[in-house]
Amino acid sequence: MKISQMVEALSLKVLAGEGLLDREVLSGYCCDLLSRVMAKGKKGMAWITVQTHMNIVAVASLVEMACIIIPEGIEVERKVLDKAEEEGIVMLSSDLTAFELAGKLYQMGIVPVREA
Repeated sequence: MKISQMVEALSLKVLAGEGLLDREVLSGYCCDLLSRVMAKGKKGMAWITVQTHMNIVAVASLVEMACIIIPEGIEVERKVLDKAEEEGIVMLSSDLTAFELAGKLYQMGIVPVREA
């Protein structure tokens, strides 16, 4: 599924990376502990987090995430959004909770990554 399809289906607001919405989302992850996301994150993943500081952009870039989704309408500082643009990271926002977003993404076919 493309990020643009997620944006449309879930009425997500694009905060950064407007020109990158054709990226494929291969899986999803919901976590706020950055070290865990670095260990478990995968390329092409949609990451749901309530964190809004600069380090989320670095983690998403390192892991080559498809996008970051910020739930609950949480505000993100302009400097973080500017860094996301610079790094080519799509950042999205939703008024839904992280739990609701994860459930809806799962229903849409975005699956978690399972380790063998």
